[in-house]
Amino acid sequence: MFKLFSTGFWEVIARLILRNKIGILICIVLATIFFSWQWEHMRFTYTEANLLPDDHEVNVTYNEFLDIFGEEGNLIILGVKDSTLFTVEKLNAWNRLSEDFKSYDEVETVVSIKDLQKLVKNTKAEKFDLEPFIKDSITSKAEIDILQKELFKQYPFYDNFLFNKDTKTIRTAIYLKKDIVNTSARKDFIMLALQDKIDDFETNNNLDVRVSGMPYIRTLNSQNIVDEIGLFIGLALGVTSLIFFLFFRSFRATFISLIVVCIGVMWTFGILGLLNYEITVLTALIPPLIIVIGIPNCIFLINKYQHEVKLHGNKVKSLQRVITKIGNATLMTNVTTASGFATFILTESTLLKEFGIVASLSILAIFILCLLVIPIIYTFLPYPQERHLEHLNKRWIGGFVDWIERMVKHKKITIYLTSLILLVASIIGIYQIKISGSLIEDMPKDTEFFKDIKFFESEFNGIMPLEIMIDTKRKKGVMKLSTLKRMNDLEDLINEIPELSRPISAVSLVKYSKQAYYNGNPKYYQLPTSQENSFILSYAKNSSSNVDMLKNFVDSTGQYARITTFMKDIGTDKMERIEENLQNKIDKLFPKERFEVTMTGKALVFQKGTKYLVRNLVISLSLAIFLISLFMAYMFRSFRMIIVSLVPNLLPLLITAGLMGFLNVPIKPSTILVFSIAFGISVDDTIHFLAKYRQELQANHWKIRKSVYAALRETGVSMFYTSIVLFFGFIVFTTSSFGGTVALGALVSATLLFAMLSNLLLLPSLLLSLERSIANKEVLKEPAINIIPQDSEDIEVIEDVENSEDTIS
Repeated sequence: MFKLFSTGFWEVIARLILRNKIGILICIVLATIFFSWQWEHMRFTYTEANLLPDDHEVNVTYNEFLDIFGEEGNLIILGVKDSTLFTVEKLNAWNRLSEDFKSYDEVETVVSIKDLQKLVKNTKAEKFDLEPFIKDSITSKAEIDILQKELFKQYPFYDNFLFNKDTKTIRTAIYLKKDIVNTSARKDFIMLALQDKIDDFETNNNLDVRVSGMPYIRTLNSQNIVDEIGLFIGLALGVTSLIFFLFFRSFRATFISLIVVCIGVMWTFGILGLLNYEITVLTALIPPLIIVIGIPNCIFLINKYQHEVKLHGNKVKSLQRVITKIGNATLMTNVTTASGFATFILTESTLLKEFGIVASLSILAIFILCLLVIPIIYTFLPYPQERHLEHLNKRWIGGFVDWIERMVKHKKITIYLTSLILLVASIIGIYQIKISGSLIEDMPKDTEFFKDIKFFESEFNGIMPLEIMIDTKRKKGVMKLSTLKRMNDLEDLINEIPELSRPISAVSLVKYSKQAYYNGNPKYYQLPTSQENSFILSYAKNSSSNVDMLKNFVDSTGQYARITTFMKDIGTDKMERIEENLQNKIDKLFPKERFEVTMTGKALVFQKGTKYLVRNLVISLSLAIFLISLFMAYMFRSFRMIIVSLVPNLLPLLITAGLMGFLNVPIKPSTILVFSIAFGISVDDTIHFLAKYRQELQANHWKIRKSVYAALRETGVSMFYTSIVLFFGFIVFTTSSFGGTVALGALVSATLLFAMLSNLLLLPSLLLSLERSIANKEVLKEPAINIIPQDSEDIEVIEDVENSEDTIS
């Protein structure tokens, strides 16, 4: 039954395709139009990649924080480090720039030097009043000197928030409305209004304005992703079509292949729109991936067609054999490639699920397009000319295959020894791999916004928020002096950690209130004593200004408090140590029966997501190996053949992992994809080789050596062609400005190159070394699927097609 499926079934498919070519082309055109209509539903992501499942504890904690305090990633920072800023003209211009942003609908509030207020004791009314540092505008240098003295020496409450007293760096905080932070309105404001105003200010005042903050970083990072999609598609088309032409020396064949992969890209975008998925840093890679994976399909089909035409000169018979002989093999290889991507569907990460679904569906779609479009187009074209078939006789390719054959015949020990040395070195390298959970590590290093991130890290110890939320489990529990003292002790520890900025919380405001009570004397910037607390709080309660300032740090019930700090871009290991130190301090200061304290924030969520992905890497790769092993078992009915086929495909993965360790390429969301992608693609060569090997065994009466060498000569050229296309296709990704995409492209390319050599050298060597045990016990079994069917009578199919052509004409 299975044999009938793999031979008779494909003959039926060939008949249907070649007899109904006009109808099939119309269906493809209609499908392409349908997918094109879905493009309007595509949208680009406006948030960071959330690598964790929605119901993961870390996500639950973060969402609880957002429910209480609102979006924490709505802050855009403008900064200037220039001594000439402290002149009347430039400082007034800076204040006007900050003031202008208040008029935009997207902006909730702006806090600049001009907006800073002093808490002033009003003894008569027994309350605190707010007085601005700058009442209207600066009119003299003397006013600037007084302002600098007050800000940098007398009011530590504002230090490291809007200025750095040591370097005299000044910044302005722009808080966007929380409901537009994750929408396209954010992009419009930043890309148009914000940047235009800053450009004008820089030109008019000869000052360099630094800009950062999570909304700004997200926007420019997303724009880079958008810009690179077109770049990757263009480069992938250019590189793969050039290589294709160099191999085939045929504009016609090259043009046909480009038509097929371009339709495949259109379908991929349509699938994204149809499923209503966002275009993320991962899904943006799929269109160029489809080009890179689709071109080898074209190579196999067109190469087989030209080979058949040269053999017997019958065009219809050649096309029929292309479908029956190559269709099954191409289906199996595309299914295994799709399986490598589909394993991500089984993870609980929404980001990876969407990537896996779109990639696997697109790979199957490009297979269908190749199988339908290429044979149909060739039915309308004249016979290939002699020059189009010259590549079949290329001597240098023959020389390469001869070298491979000599190595397998005479240098098996060398092959095994080299493999063993590479394996040992790889294991050593694997132990040196690090895990990175950095939000900005993959961002383009040569862009201004990345340099600005580093600037603010240097001046203010980072821009990525880390939040500590304290639940006192009772209303108004935050403002109790005992709670404030516990929070203050925790903040002392944060101040000692160089990777974290000075924390901001209700503690700072209470200290500021005490300073104001003592007439602004900075030495009283500290928590009040028990005796002072009652009468200082009585002043605070009478002051609406304190209530307004307090709402940023304490919820409306007074039960929840937040301590906000900002962290530098640090690795996962260092962050885990910091988190452990903070947690130990929290456990000592806040008894669990009275307090519930949680750490959260975008940076922490991302780092936890990276750790989660590493665990899922093992699961997804194991699933890919398991699924592909099932395919091999189903096709060959041989356990030993499964082992033999896995060894040459797992070794390249280990070599790549070892290289990552030696080259200090960390495990991160981008590089984590390398292994499943590369394994799913590289195993295709194994399937082609083993399928041809088994066919040769049958033809050569189970003479293993003769069959191995025949399979090597037959498949070596195609394996070389496709591996070269894949190598240079993935190398395209190294042109990216994103470090992770560069690493992905380089690592997959290297893995596929190793896999080609492994399948051409190690796999046949293993078959020869294990010939007795494999041939006698396993290979004699009839396979479930004949991937490359034996020659069969083509007369019926040919007559049917020729009759249909007569009818059409």
